[in-house]
Amino acid sequence: MTHHRPPDTTVSKRNSRLKAATPDKEFMITVSSLLDEAWYQRYQHISQLNIRSSIYDVTTKCNLRCTGCFFFSSGEHLVAEEEPDPAAWEAFVDREKERGVNLAILVGGEPTLHLERVDAFYQRIPTYCATNGLIRVPRDRFPDMMVGISLWGDSETEKRLRGKDVFTRSLANYRDDPYTYFLFTITPQQLGKIEPIIQRIGDAGLKVHMQLLSNDEDAPGFGWTDELLVQVRGEMDDMLDRYPEVVISSHYYHEVLTTGKMLGRTFGWSECPSVTEGLDTRDPRPKRLIRFNRWAADLKSKHRCCTSATRDCSTCKDGAAHMSWIMVNKRAHIRSTKDLQNWIEVYEMFAKLYQFLPW
Repeated sequence: MTHHRPPDTTVSKRNSRLKAATPDKEFMITVSSLLDEAWYQRYQHISQLNIRSSIYDVTTKCNLRCTGCFFFSSGEHLVAEEEPDPAAWEAFVDREKERGVNLAILVGGEPTLHLERVDAFYQRIPTYCATNGLIRVPRDRFPDMMVGISLWGDSETEKRLRGKDVFTRSLANYRDDPYTYFLFTITPQQLGKIEPIIQRIGDAGLKVHMQLLSNDEDAPGFGWTDELLVQVRGEMDDMLDRYPEVVISSHYYHEVLTTGKMLGRTFGWSECPSVTEGLDTRDPRPKRLIRFNRWAADLKSKHRCCTSATRDCSTCKDGAAHMSWIMVNKRAHIRSTKDLQNWIEVYEMFAKLYQFLPW
């Protein structure tokens, strides 16, 4: 390992001499010149992770029908029939592993309705299960599988948007589970009401990550305005500052998510990194997730991207898509110490959410 030395005139001159002849060497020197020893160690740690993910519909069925769920509002549940044969799922996951996938993100529908399919992934590659939390993942069968519980707001909001108080049930199911966190999709209706939700999650010994509702179904009162986005960013920042042991996030992520801007660029179809590889016809093609696919439950069909083929990308507020946008654009952030530190924090956040790094 090359030990870091603070930037000085000697380092600057050496950078200039190496500019044309050894670009890879110059790139690493530039990174080390921007970071002190502690930050450089953090950078080296995450640069070795090489996370390659894909997303999988485990089923087209769900035990809820939530207002604002893009899977059903876009008709993605009608794209393909489900593959019923457990052996076919096992063979499929083996092929995905050979393709280089080292993180399987299981969605639906509701994955816990078919635990035998979940098991086909869990036995082969690192696996994350997105669930509404009504059915508890049995920890004797999946002791260290990461579980992300969807959350739409306080108990009254959950009743209105999801038909029942899912929050209270999921809190009870997963209390003090070290491999579980809530994915809190904040709506404009939750502004000013976020802190009690964070407190309940912390009191249950759990973590939380925040994203924003994209309002694909144009539900009245759930659209974002510039003023509301400024307000929610302030609340998200405040929650991170006040509950750092509960909230898994970063200020830079909040900024990019709420503004749709990164280093002067605007999020949208021409920038999104989370487009399925075989369906990505963009020219020029932006920086993107390597070998990323989103598979339907027939194990043959594919969806356009990590969210919905019917979504207007300019209105997308998906947290994972914006995280990935930051992460694939590492070189663009190597321009100042703060920019590079922002990139490191977002990558660490992503790695923690999928347990490539500990909380």
